[in-house]
Amino acid sequence: MNSNKQIRSLCTITLVLLGAMLLTALVSHAGKEPAVATLGQDTEAREILSKMADALSQAAGFSVMVRSSYDAVQEDGQHIEFGEKRNILLQRPDRLRVDVERSDGDKGLVIFDGQTITAFKANDKVYAQVEKAGSVDNAIVHLVRDLQTPFPLARMFLSTFSGDIEKWAESVSYVEDDLLTNPPTDHLAGRAADVDFQVWVAQGELPLPQRIILTYRNEPGQPQFRADFIDWALEPEADAARFTFAPPEDAEKILFLAPVRQGSPPVVQEGGKP
Repeated sequence: MNSNKQIRSLCTITLVLLGAMLLTALVSHAGKEPAVATLGQDTEAREILSKMADALSQAAGFSVMVRSSYDAVQEDGQHIEFGEKRNILLQRPDRLRVDVERSDGDKGLVIFDGQTITAFKANDKVYAQVEKAGSVDNAIVHLVRDLQTPFPLARMFLSTFSGDIEKWAESVSYVEDDLLTNPPTDHLAGRAADVDFQVWVAQGELPLPQRIILTYRNEPGQPQFRADFIDWALEPEADAARFTFAPPEDAEKILFLAPVRQGSPPVVQEGGKP
């Protein structure tokens, strides 16, 4: 059991280090006709990808459940898969709630109310808070970049996603019209500097992502991250209490330890103050 926790811990560290590369590329058009030679020249695929990004960037809010899994590559090259479930509730400009449950039963919660970021680990009965007034974008960037909190596919939930994806995707192509998904989807594939990705985009009036696969091709073993998006809802009704954290009586407040460059003293943040 301890070895499993060590493996998961190492994989979590890897996810944090790879977080800056989330959703920056797609895989090549394998198994198809010579259309591979024109990868990156597919205007239709780029238009679909752009509409998907616009739908997410321009939405006033949304909720979705994300079922994801990721590879922990062992020293001998064996891949071991771990999973997570995240229920995401976002209301722009300044409200965010993420409920997390891992495959080992560990549960967590992240809440942003426009003024304070709260992270709660239910199994350990501990929580930390840091003041960060601003938008959801500000909170997500601070969580991932400054506090190095795992937030898979974080870039997708930024209001800048639409413009960013155009810069990141070096190539993109149309794979197929996938009729086995519900709803039917447009299966796209492409590539960026370090990451390949595939994305299945719902056909129709709401071009929202239904499935994503990221392959970190320059990492040892080329690990993958996979995510399925379930029960999308745009502009869902949400009570203000959903974005308010009331700690359990037996929960202990701890400090956020913000990572710094090697050789510098650690910076402890509590209430947003060093």
